[in-house]
Amino acid sequence: MTHKDNILKNLNFGIISVSSTRNIKEDKSGDWIKEAAEKNGHKVVYRSMAKDDKKDIIIKVSEALDKFKTDALILTGGTGLSEKDVTVEAISPLFDKTLTAFSEVFTLVSYNKIGAAAALSGACAGIIKKKVVFLLPGSLNACQDACNEIIFSEIGHIVKHLRQND
Repeated sequence: MTHKDNILKNLNFGIISVSSTRNIKEDKSGDWIKEAAEKNGHKVVYRSMAKDDKKDIIIKVSEALDKFKTDALILTGGTGLSEKDVTVEAISPLFDKTLTAFSEVFTLVSYNKIGAAAALSGACAGIIKKKVVFLLPGSLNACQDACNEIIFSEIGHIVKHLRQND
């Protein structure tokens, strides 16, 4: 038996897109994540937009984790260097555990595609209330890379670990 035997499938995802300029109808990254999650056999049980505002982001994350049965939550947007980019600053202090290697692997994947500009991303992941939360850039390409190269291949394994003592 291998370490990844019996990984969980058909998980519940939440998606929050962070932007003060786009609305949900213009959200290419959020749309793509939803479609990709469903193609990978998962269900999207929560989808929302948050403004580039710490309080609004925290409210949406709390709603997704507390009121919906999400196994995983993906936020897209607000991880860059601009003053308005506050997703990481709003959510990373809430992490019970940080998945430090996620940032490193994401940076490696990005570096192989876009070069040194990969260092400008604050993408990260952590655990809040036994749920995994990913903070991704708003770029469609970055979301595709994170989901295709990391998240969808490991999500069942991650959630299995989080549920072990339930």
